[in-house]
Amino acid sequence: MRVFKFGGASVKDADSVKNVVNVLKQVGHENTLLVVSAMGKTTNAMEDIVNAYFKNKALLPTALQDMIDYHEAILMDLFADKNHPVFKSVNVLFEEVKGFLVWNKSPKYSFVYDQVVGYGELLSTTILSAYFNEIGIVNQWLDIRTCIKTNDNYRDAIINWEQTQENINKNVDRQKLVITQGFLGSDDNNFTTTLGREGSDYSAAIIAYCLNADEVTIWKDVPGVLNADPRYFENPCLLNSISYREAIELAFYGASVIHPKTLQPLQRKEIPLHVKSFINPLDKGTTVGKGRGIEPKVPCFIVKKNQVLMKLSSLDFSFIVEDSISELFKMLHDHKMKVDLIQSSAISFSVCVDNKFGNLEELLNLLKNRFKVTHHEGVSLYTIRHFDTEAITNLQKDKEILLEQRGKETVQLVVKN
Repeated sequence: MRVFKFGGASVKDADSVKNVVNVLKQVGHENTLLVVSAMGKTTNAMEDIVNAYFKNKALLPTALQDMIDYHEAILMDLFADKNHPVFKSVNVLFEEVKGFLVWNKSPKYSFVYDQVVGYGELLSTTILSAYFNEIGIVNQWLDIRTCIKTNDNYRDAIINWEQTQENINKNVDRQKLVITQGFLGSDDNNFTTTLGREGSDYSAAIIAYCLNADEVTIWKDVPGVLNADPRYFENPCLLNSISYREAIELAFYGASVIHPKTLQPLQRKEIPLHVKSFINPLDKGTTVGKGRGIEPKVPCFIVKKNQVLMKLSSLDFSFIVEDSISELFKMLHDHKMKVDLIQSSAISFSVCVDNKFGNLEELLNLLKNRFKVTHHEGVSLYTIRHFDTEAITNLQKDKEILLEQRGKETVQLVVKN
């Protein structure tokens, strides 16, 4: 069985949905499972709804109506019969969102986030499944929340692999085209959980692992895995093949094409991963697999924006040793700070983190009780894999470097914006 993942850009409007059909006609859809993200920028818009719920409820009706109008416009373009049952199905989903926002009593942002934002994927797959059936591509719509079981760490849930595998093998019909959601799971109380932003890639890998799939293909609006993000670097080149290990390294440092958690389950069962273009589906793209190295071997550039660089030093010039480092990492963990770079000396410790959950101010107040703290917000972390002198020189040009760290294969630079 094959697992295909289509992201938000591939289903952003009616023409894009029709293009997914075109892709499947060219590459086939027998014994295939589709993992589909929310349409276009729906996840961002759903986040706006959550933020309005907590900060300014007067904005809620407009935010909700914008989402309703967006999806209804896509429906109107796809279905000639405006009495098609899918219109009612989509309306029911929006009524569920409104109902939740009325009866919810939880003050926890992450819980509310998962219950609301997850509807983006339920809407997209409901529309896609109905359209496929309408044009004669029979499929099974699957609510992945009944299959992927997790803990209740909302917005970044941990998979219960044993239960998930049992559920997927019980609920997936291998003889049909199956359409399901990325990004989502559910906890023991059947509340929706999410697997982290861009978690649909991870969903595809989880499903592939549980099904012993033959391959996974992530369909993107780029020709494959590039050696640099074209939004920030000029003239990136296509990587034809990458080993699992190299892809995991690139993902760890923040390469945006592949989600960091996606590769481990695929590597464990040696399931090849293809990254291909939904614009030119017959092009080869990039293959990630066992022992492929990287071809061509060129410097690979990665940038993470909006990072925080903190430099900590002891108040009394004493050494920063194991006890203080252990305490520091516990604080970082407790405040959900993802550590992207560390550098230490005898009396100082520098760390570059992603303030994903907005806990920086609280953390800084705690750290200042123990350390002398200086910090820079809004910095960029650049990583070059397989660097050479020219690559570093060009990257450093006209930039204020706050921190540099080099290894055998990798150099990292923290840059003030």
